[in-house]
Amino acid sequence: MSSSTPLSIKSPPWLGIATIWAGVGLFDATQTVVSMRAVGMHHAWVELFVFLTLSWMPWAIATPIVMQLGLRWPLRPLRLTAWLRHGAAWLAFSVLAALWMALLEHVLNPWTPMAAPRPILRLFEDKAYDQLLASLLIYYCILASGYVLDSRQRLARERVASAELAEQLAKAQLDALRHQVEPHFLFNALNAVSGLVREGQHDRAVETIARMSEFLRRTLQESDAQEVSLDEELQLARLYLDIQKLRFGERMRVAIDVPPGLLRAIVPRLILQPIIENAIKHGLARRAQAGSIDIVARHAGGQVVLTVYNDGPPALPSRASESTSIGLRNVRGRLAGLHGDAATLTLANVEQRGVLVTVCVPLREAA
Repeated sequence: MSSSTPLSIKSPPWLGIATIWAGVGLFDATQTVVSMRAVGMHHAWVELFVFLTLSWMPWAIATPIVMQLGLRWPLRPLRLTAWLRHGAAWLAFSVLAALWMALLEHVLNPWTPMAAPRPILRLFEDKAYDQLLASLLIYYCILASGYVLDSRQRLARERVASAELAEQLAKAQLDALRHQVEPHFLFNALNAVSGLVREGQHDRAVETIARMSEFLRRTLQESDAQEVSLDEELQLARLYLDIQKLRFGERMRVAIDVPPGLLRAIVPRLILQPIIENAIKHGLARRAQAGSIDIVARHAGGQVVLTVYNDGPPALPSRASESTSIGLRNVRGRLAGLHGDAATLTLANVEQRGVLVTVCVPLREAA
């Protein structure tokens, strides 16, 4: 850090500094007065208590200044100029503290109230010599405290920045998923609609177009909401599956098992659709006979566990360990951005009879 680096402590915590030094002064005064009275000494106790309490005031005033100097001239890496500047600052504050104590003692005269106070110059010389090492320790402790406070502020700022970046990443991944409507899906759906028209099934064709419109509206709608209820997510998944049934007909069997108590659980938005799309593309579409898509939700260990199973061909080892699907990579990235290590996505073969994708997110319910 150079001398031109902006200081991290923008506004010194004056109240906290004053409270700490007031506590130090009161503790020192109380301990000294009580111990002296206990051994039978005779002094002006009120004046002595005030003197000992107020003698710490110069360091209370110097604390925010020393903290700022510590940030402007850091001691590490070792720089001779920084050490010399801090040495000069320490001597200056030490002299000022000694002068303040000399003036205060001369005015209050707490030690020998029955005699005339000692000259200020003599008092200043004694205080300057006596407090030299103590003032060095105090100066160093203030510097160390300033570095600790600055480190905490830096850490807090980094955490805020990291959270903001994670939120922006999750939003970007959501946008990518939202606009990632596979062209083949639209092409096949439109072909199915034209087939229904040719067969004279106009009502079913209109219903299918309405479902496609609703699906596209929900998928492409601009919203900053990163999470929705499981009920809302299932509605979108059902729309997608209903449209896909036009293509596969009786070859697609769908089963959804979700307890009513979990419908209010909060899940990432568009978490199921890319997983179902992946199951159809890599599973059901590669089967010559009928196949199944099973969606199950359950509660386990404070988490919502969502599973999407298809009984298509097993996934290749590379896909099982790290899916090559853009949609699944985005889902995994969004889970990390929203929940960190508390959320997971795994893809595994099931006894050579299909593929199971499991998503675990912390259990939270919508209001």
